[in-house]
Formats: sequence, structure tokens, C-alpha cells
Amino acid sequence: MPSRWLLPFLLLLLPGLALAAEWRAVPGETPLQQVLAAAAPGDTVRVAEGVHLGNFVIEVPLTLVGEPGAILDGQRRGSVLTVAAPDVTVRDLHLREDGANLTDIDSGIFVATQAEGALIENNRIEARGFGIWLDGTPNARVIDNRISGDTSLRSQDRGNGLQLFNVTGAEIRGNEVWEARDGIYIDVSNHNRLIGNLLRDQRYGVHYMFSQNNVVRDNVTRNNRLGYALMQSRYLEVVGNRSERDQNYGFLMNFIVHSVIAENVSIEAQRGGMAAAPDGHAISGTEGKALFVYNSLFNEIRDNLFARTEIGIHMTAGSEDNEFHGNAFVGNETQVKYVALREQEWSFEGRGNYWSDYLGWDLSGDGFGDIPYEPNDSVDRLIWTYPMAKILMNSPAVQVLRWVQREFPILRPPGVRDSHPLMALPDWMAEIVQ
Repeated sequence: MPSRWLLPFLLLLLPGLALAAEWRAVPGETPLQQVLAAAAPGDTVRVAEGVHLGNFVIEVPLTLVGEPGAILDGQRRGSVLTVAAPDVTVRDLHLREDGANLTDIDSGIFVATQAEGALIENNRIEARGFGIWLDGTPNARVIDNRISGDTSLRSQDRGNGLQLFNVTGAEIRGNEVWEARDGIYIDVSNHNRLIGNLLRDQRYGVHYMFSQNNVVRDNVTRNNRLGYALMQSRYLEVVGNRSERDQNYGFLMNFIVHSVIAENVSIEAQRGGMAAAPDGHAISGTEGKALFVYNSLFNEIRDNLFARTEIGIHMTAGSEDNEFHGNAFVGNETQVKYVALREQEWSFEGRGNYWSDYLGWDLSGDGFGDIPYEPNDSVDRLIWTYPMAKILMNSPAVQVLRWVQREFPILRPPGVRDSHPLMALPDWMAEIVQ
């Protein structure tokens, strides 16, 4: 045998050095599931243009790539594609017509526990159940997918766009989800990263439950019934996100502890009529709130913009020992609604917050107001407790009560006090609200 052929011949004989093969599934000629069953670890399976009917399962590490016009159709039963092997890549596919049985976790793509290191990238998923379900999958990456829900189903009967259950080490980046139940739902999942996703026109944009040590950064929620529902979690890093025209709440913190909420924007939160309270029950007449803080402790809430809502921040149910500074409250009908028995100081190391209705002055020119800002008084508390009392707002009795509070501060009820209010709005915030 000529020497120039010897090395390739030996490579083919040595175990583990065989070259990866490439397969192609064509509708009506080479069924996709047969190709997947025949493929070996490391192979690439290309899905040709056309509709491939069935429920498909990947059981070896391989790459599944859709050619333009390739559609996987689950015929309205089960999950369209199940990934049940590690180090699988699924890319450039259009998946549709999964089942709608949420109890059975019908999904566009179901990623099983053993699928460690899965990469789900640049797919279009029309979901009736869940879009993508990660089921205890370690170190998965879900990147640049577009997922929509089925609007023929009631919102509560649809699955979530992206569901993480008992997941660690995931990166969820650059996805767009709309008209699902919730955009991204994170349940009992730790050490994950949600970065740069767009979540719109559904119930909750981001929904956290019983999770910790997660990063939520640079996401956008828009026109949802609630932007960011952060519940029963700790050690969250929620930085650089936006809530635009979400109903009821831009950001909701329910039993969130030891977390950072920083450099976010919540703008134009809308009154939604009926909303879910933190205990899961419906409540009516809910105001639009940029941030609702409920039973949350030991958090750092700084450098956020809360603008053009009915209530900038509503804080209640023992939400104390939180650190507030550098935030901006611009054009809210009520800047702060605070219901508690202890006074809250909202400045840190001599730095407070910006208030668009602050009427104080800065004679020293150091950028901080010379008199404290106190957004609430006993009249506010009276109206929150007895809403019908609003008809008395301009009455002489209310004016006398407010005069007494000013003249005798000892009679003022506990509330928020900013001892070092900022006189100027940061430039990046001014560009947003101008």
C-alpha cells in the first residue's frame, strides 16, 4: 500500500477516531426519526425543506440543523422534539403543532435531564403547550429563539414560552417570547443567567419562584399583565432591565431577600383592572405600580428609574431593612405608597434619590437638597385606608390636618424619609423620560 494512503487507513481502523458523518432527512424519502436512530455520536443531521410529521427523539450527541423551510410538525400530540442525550445542538428549525396537555409537559422542544450541555439556537417555535422545557438539564444554552403561544387557547391554558425546572448553569439569551402564558418561568433553579430577552404580550414577562443566585440582566418586558414577577427567591441580580407599559406592576418583589435591583427602568405601568395578588388571588382596581415590594428584606434597590405611573413604589407587609438610593421617581401620580409602622430612611452614605416633585433647594451647590423629602403624610394614609375619603381632599379639614403636621412634626406618622434628595436626574434617565 502506498505510504501516502497508510495514515488515513490507520485512522479509520483506530477506535474513537472515525470521522463524523453527515445525514439528510427528506420528507417522503428518508424519515427523520430513522435518520436520528441511525446517526452516531458527533454526526450532523440536516433536515430538508418540507413538513416532517411526527414526534422526534434524539438519543445520541449530535447536531440537528434545519435547512430553509424545514418544519417539524407534532400533529397536536406530545412534544415535537425530545432531546435525551448530552451535548446536542438543535438549530434553525421551525417547530409547530405540539400537544396542549400541560400536565404531560407537551412542548415544542423538551430537553431532558440527561441532555447536559444542550444548545437550542435560532429556532422558531409555535407552541400550544410549552415552547422549550428544560427539565433539570445542567449547563444548557437557549439562544436567539422565537417562541409564540396559541391565542386560540385561553391564556391560563397555554404553556410558558421558556420553562426552567430544577435547572443549573443555564444561559437564556436573546430570545423573543410573545403570547404564551409567561415568557420565562424559573422554578427551583439556581445559578442561571437570563440576558437580553424580549418578552411581550402575555401574563408575566419573567416569573421567578423558589430560586437563588440567578442573574436577570438587560431584558425587556412590554405590554404584559406584569413585567417581572420575582417571588420567594434570594440572591438575585436584577440589573439593566426594562418594563414598558406592563399592566399592574413593572417589577414585583414578593419575599425577595438579599438581592440587587439596580439600573432598571419601569415606565408607564398601566392600571390593569384585575390582577394576581402575591397570594395568588385576584384583586380589582389595581393601580399601575412601577415597583411593588411585598414582604421583602435586606435588598439593595438603587439607580432605577420609576416613571409616569400611578404609583412609583408601593411597599408593604414588613418590607424593611432595604437599601434605597440613586433611584429616580419622575412624574408618578403618587411617588411612594408606604404602609408600615417604622420610618424608612431612603438614603445611603449621604446619597438619596431624585424626586420630580421635590420643592426644596440646594444653597450649598453640592447636588443634594438642603431639606429632606417626605412623600407621605397622615392624609395619604387616611385615603389609602378609606378610599372614599378622596372626596374630602380639598376640604378645609384636610388642609388644617396637613398644616398641623407641618407645624408639629411629632404628629406625623412613620413613613419614607429621604434626607439627601438628589437635585438632578442622571443623563441616561433624562434621555428616557424627555
